[in-house]
Amino acid sequence: MSTEQAGWAEAAVRDHGHDAPAHAEPEQQVLDRIDRARRRKARVKDERITMAHGAGGKATHTLIEAVFLEAFRNPMLEALEDQAVFSAGEERMAFTTDSYVVSPLFFPGGDIGDLAVNGTVNDLAMSGARPLYLSAGFILEEGFPVADLTRITASMARAAQAAGVQIVTGDTKVVERGKADGCYLNTAGVGVLEHPFRLGAGQARPGDAVLVSGPIGDHGTTIMLARGELDLESDISSDTAPLYDLVAVLLGACDGVRCLRDATRGGVATILNEVARASDVAVVMDERAVPVRPEVRGAAEILGIDPLYVACEGRMVVVVDGAQAQTALRTLRGHPQGAEAAIIGRIADDPPGLVLLKTEFGGTRIVDVLIGDPLPRIC
Repeated sequence: MSTEQAGWAEAAVRDHGHDAPAHAEPEQQVLDRIDRARRRKARVKDERITMAHGAGGKATHTLIEAVFLEAFRNPMLEALEDQAVFSAGEERMAFTTDSYVVSPLFFPGGDIGDLAVNGTVNDLAMSGARPLYLSAGFILEEGFPVADLTRITASMARAAQAAGVQIVTGDTKVVERGKADGCYLNTAGVGVLEHPFRLGAGQARPGDAVLVSGPIGDHGTTIMLARGELDLESDISSDTAPLYDLVAVLLGACDGVRCLRDATRGGVATILNEVARASDVAVVMDERAVPVRPEVRGAAEILGIDPLYVACEGRMVVVVDGAQAQTALRTLRGHPQGAEAAIIGRIADDPPGLVLLKTEFGGTRIVDVLIGDPLPRIC
């Protein structure tokens, strides 16, 4: 562990205290705090949907809160996590759904098929649930090559086997030529929670540590380069991968895990803003501690994009009791998918609702949520 990472871990322990309880506060208190954080009613100012509404940033959050949450409001939806957790008899279950419109359909390190399987598996895993079953809905464009569809389904089958899940139901629709960009996919999944933890963005506490499981921005950069719009060559490939095994190892070693999120649309910056807002805390990051591959950093600099906002598909953000920061780091690094994990920051109590970045030059800046997305159609 680097000196900077050790410093963050020590600060987290010092702020939090060794004797602080690791259990989460009652669920209703969490929901009440989240509701207070949203006391100003969201309103969509646009008359029509724009690409920004699907980018995972401010426009997306406003659309979700002003339209979908307003229409469908219920206790499970209120938390706005990537999955719903509910009871079925004596079992605690998780349920999620996602749609995939990535362009191009095939890219270095993966394709829309394994992306859909891994994305849904990971949304379940972020609640701590063991993924069990998936559905698969295909929207196909007239004229789409059957060979490409076969390639996609074969990729899905391999990804499902690797993740330990089965695709057990599905649907197929065909639309007119030019109306589906070849193939769109929707996957839904169910899983079972086999631990007592309650994980979520609203669980963070001052003194907690913030970790990432590996280098960020690989997937979004790969998609950008695969589109051929830039005269750049790189060996980088998508990090798409199932994360449940890594989650299970972490939860087995640390009972102080507060929140897990896979950093997809909007990247790490968006995830941490969601944590800051839901928990009414500040998140303070150290720019020097954030792992970014040189290829990703170089491409981001050319485009004027901050890697903190670039999507991953096989990385997770972890918020853990500060007293267990080093244990969590060792545990992640002991697993192949977490070998390059790092402690990147800590949770503070002030200024609430903001994410701050201590820069390499010794300054501090606010890391806000983007209005739109400089790299659309990445998942």
